[in-house]
Amino acid sequence: MTQSEMILYVIKLVMGGLSALFAILLWSKTKDFAWMSLVIGVVFSYLGLLFNMFVDAGILVTLGPLIPGTELPLLTVVLTVIPNIFFILAFVLMLHRSSK
Repeated sequence: MTQSEMILYVIKLVMGGLSALFAILLWSKTKDFAWMSLVIGVVFSYLGLLFNMFVDAGILVTLGPLIPGTELPLLTVVLTVIPNIFFILAFVLMLHRSSK
């Protein structure tokens, strides 16, 4: 990893960590499913960032199953897709609620 990549990871970790912290604090204040979906999306996004950083640094190795026909590890794809699924769910629920 180059020095510029390391600086970028530090920025991502700090900003993602703050986002996850405030999302968890919000989680304890609300029981609304739309907001909880948003919180879960932020937490999974931070988890994906940590996982990618550990793989890039050589601390973890992705040995799990690959997506058929590609060289993509299934775990990497799942950690990339899950946050977006929860963000979409949160926004759809908020739109549905505001249209009533």
